[in-house]
Amino acid sequence: MANTLKLEIVTPESKVYSEDVDMVTLPGIEGEMGIFPMHVPLMTQLAAGELSVRKGGQEFFLAVGEGFVEITGERVSILTDMAIAAENIDEAKAEEARQRAEARLAEKLDDEEVAMVKATLDHSLAQLRVKRRHR
Repeated sequence: MANTLKLEIVTPESKVYSEDVDMVTLPGIEGEMGIFPMHVPLMTQLAAGELSVRKGGQEFFLAVGEGFVEITGERVSILTDMAIAAENIDEAKAEEARQRAEARLAEKLDDEEVAMVKATLDHSLAQLRVKRRHR
């Protein structure tokens, strides 16, 4: 019986994370999910929010954007449009991005622009929640 999971997090820019871990907690579209080794296989959508990784008695936190997750008994593969470790989040820049996005949403935008601005807002809110929670 496996004691660890292989966690892989990939963004359009790079492979952000690829290590064996003890547990992953991720924001699914229907709520937070805890994944241990030997989890039942499934695929689901990832919501913007906080992803936590437990490895060797320590926890690491990342802000993630929307994406997809594939889970097997031995592996968690995440494809997302954003993944930033808590210690690498620039709180001031994230707050600026949040304010700009909220101001843009007050303007008259077409549907495509609204979707892009909302994605930016979701990214900045996820970063701010993670950073402020783990100072």
